[in-house]
Amino acid sequence: MHTQQQAAGAGFHSLTIAPTLLERITHLGYTTPTPIQHQSIPLLIEGKDLLGIAQTGTGKTLAFAVPVIQRIAKLKCRGLVIVPTRELALQVNETFEKVGKSMGLKTAVLIGGADIRRQIKTLQLNPHVVIGTPGRIIDLLDRKSLRLENVKVLVLDEADLMLDMGFEPQIKRILDVVPKERQTMLFSATMPSAIHSIAAKYMTLPSRVEVARSGTLAEKIEHEMRSVSTHSKTDELKQVLKDYDGTTIVFVRTKHTAKKLAHTLQQSEFKAAEIHSNRSLAQRRAALDGFKSGKFRILVATDIAARGIDVIGVGMVLNYDLPENPEDYVHRIGRTGRAGKAGHALSFVAPGQYGLVKQIERVTRTSLPVTGNVMAEKLLSRKPILKQSFSQKPFIRKPHLIQKSHQGKPLTEHEITLHEMSQAFSRRGASKSSSTGSSWKKPSGSQGYARGKRNGFTGQSGFHKQRGNRW
Repeated sequence: MHTQQQAAGAGFHSLTIAPTLLERITHLGYTTPTPIQHQSIPLLIEGKDLLGIAQTGTGKTLAFAVPVIQRIAKLKCRGLVIVPTRELALQVNETFEKVGKSMGLKTAVLIGGADIRRQIKTLQLNPHVVIGTPGRIIDLLDRKSLRLENVKVLVLDEADLMLDMGFEPQIKRILDVVPKERQTMLFSATMPSAIHSIAAKYMTLPSRVEVARSGTLAEKIEHEMRSVSTHSKTDELKQVLKDYDGTTIVFVRTKHTAKKLAHTLQQSEFKAAEIHSNRSLAQRRAALDGFKSGKFRILVATDIAARGIDVIGVGMVLNYDLPENPEDYVHRIGRTGRAGKAGHALSFVAPGQYGLVKQIERVTRTSLPVTGNVMAEKLLSRKPILKQSFSQKPFIRKPHLIQKSHQGKPLTEHEITLHEMSQAFSRRGASKSSSTGSSWKKPSGSQGYARGKRNGFTGQSGFHKQRGNRW
């Protein structure tokens, strides 16, 4: 809190930024640095290696863009920024151009899906900063169209996502090519052990700036977990989008679902666009630009857009599918509630996904109760179960039965156990009456043979073996 108050009072003027660069930042409307900017910029301008940990939407891009521009101007060298996705590369380039283009800064963006010949021509113009994804950087290194011996400032942005996407071999290869005498900046929302290994091997006494613990959620985001059956998810989504008229990002797990869902919403007269890996770079840019400009109110996306897409004023993030990786929940909802603004995160929880909810709660250290539980509502619609005071603690083992009872309190373990026992005895009685009643007949020889054959036995011996197992 004290640091944030200092940042608010002094602004960017106390961060040792060069006057020309500071004037440009002020002209762009930046007046108060965020905590990650306030703590990182002075260290980076000094030339120190840095390990920065902050949740999405906290201004990490500007936190390294300003020092990179100032350092390469001083050292007369090149800067290299490695990012995991095409969209993030374009966004980072946009920030560099806003800050430095008026001062003559030249950049090159190296990403897949774009014309590689044009990228080679851009490299021949000797750009000051190269921004790219690992795959395309390696491709151009192999073609000997990209040379890194003059790189003195290196940035790894969203490093944990790059590792999740399997880019660790490419990253290590690039780190082996760039000069060892360099400044390295590593920014990430989470800090897995693999990143610690990279920092220990490729960084020199890095300073650590952590403005929020790994998995921390933005304070002004309202979270809602809603139980929805699989077959009714689309109808529920349409109803939510009718009730809420603000901009919304809908996250799904697969590109097939993204395409199908976007088409369904368009047929229902919603202004929706899709963004996933099957779309070309031009199509993805058109969808994102249309969402930013207001042409599309809804953006259906896979996790390719979960990080780095900085769109001002996204009112709601809706998880149509829960993420497979609990940490991706943090990155998805980071698209709303950015820069201290309020936001809403709604997640559909299908049957069998309560374990995922518990994993998300452990990662975020936040209680996320599930509402609209169909099974519990059916249970509570029956005659109230006799309450006893053996335990007042909610029964956690079966979260699908945890709902408000007829008296407005969670069902206790004893209540749920009574219900489960009654159901078990009912099933046992029904099975017993059907198998031992007067209507039972001993199977004939042919029936026994067929039944034994189905179980892998033949002949009379097979029937007797099967009969002995069953009766």
